[in-house]
Amino acid sequence: MSFTEASQSRFVAALDHLKHEIAQLRTGRAHPALVENITVEAYGQKQPLKALAGISVPDAQTLVVQPWDKSIAQAVEKAIRESGTNLNPVSEGVLVRVPIPTLTEERRREIVKVLHQKLEEGRIQVRTLRDDVKNAILRAEKNKEMGEDERYVEQEKLDKLVKEYNEKIKQIGEEKEADIMRI
Repeated sequence: MSFTEASQSRFVAALDHLKHEIAQLRTGRAHPALVENITVEAYGQKQPLKALAGISVPDAQTLVVQPWDKSIAQAVEKAIRESGTNLNPVSEGVLVRVPIPTLTEERRREIVKVLHQKLEEGRIQVRTLRDDVKNAILRAEKNKEMGEDERYVEQEKLDKLVKEYNEKIKQIGEEKEADIMRI
């Protein structure tokens, strides 16, 4: 197995992480990823909301969070309110309703800036992985585990893989930006 093929899973993991980060950006429509990773102080420790409650989307502008333990509904409401997401949850006894306000043009542009930061972080992660694999290839050549021709082949495969993942990042970013800017 070549170095490039062996590192493929690391590139996939980097892309999956980027997709997860981008899913948390608001688009003006309700989506569970907006709140699922908010940490809630419950049972003496902090836990992600998705571990404490079911999150559903009854319509495009509302999230409903239903804690499995009704006694933590207030803690869930407080965590969402203080999370910095600009969401204003309303407790309805055993569940928490989270209306998603429509986004202004200015707010959409701010979210797009955050999107571009996250995309750049993804590209940096891909470059870091590229450097790691490239160094491994050079070490293998230095240790006589491969010849010069094999090194060139491996580096070409690596360059092709990096280009492919950068294109995927670009495509993901364009789709998300269009989704954010759509009214």
